Amino acid sequence: MKVSRLLWGLVIFILLTAVGCSNSSNKGKVEVYTTENPSAEEILKLDPEADIFQFNGVIYQTGIDWVEELNLTKDEQVGEIKTKNGTDTNFEDEMSNKLPVGAKVFSVKEKEEIGGPILLVESEGKLYKYYGLVEG
Repeated sequence: MKVSRLLWGLVIFILLTAVGCSNSSNKGKVEVYTTENPSAEEILKLDPEADIFQFNGVIYQTGIDWVEELNLTKDEQVGEIKTKNGTDTNFEDEMSNKLPVGAKVFSVKEKEEIGGPILLVESEGKLYKYYGLVEG
């Protein structure tokens, strides 16, 4: 009789422990995290002196060491800077914080080899390299 009670007590204890320690509330739930491209606000918060412009929803930045070292060839013109925004971080396509209005934006011939979004900007007789800041 005592052994039977002890056995039943042990079984109940094991069952209660197993049920109490299970994490059944999260079963079947899938959490999805998404990342977005950085905004002008995020870039300028990290570096208030950053030279950036927005094109096709992507922020492009110059002064990135490894991009500056690349030998790139100007391809076709894909746009131009239409507005300059030096006062806030609300950016739209073809808007820059430092480039002058009218600066021409070009694709590069080496886009397949470099594996990243790079555009060239021609302004005041000089060619500047800008890297697209994309996530993923």
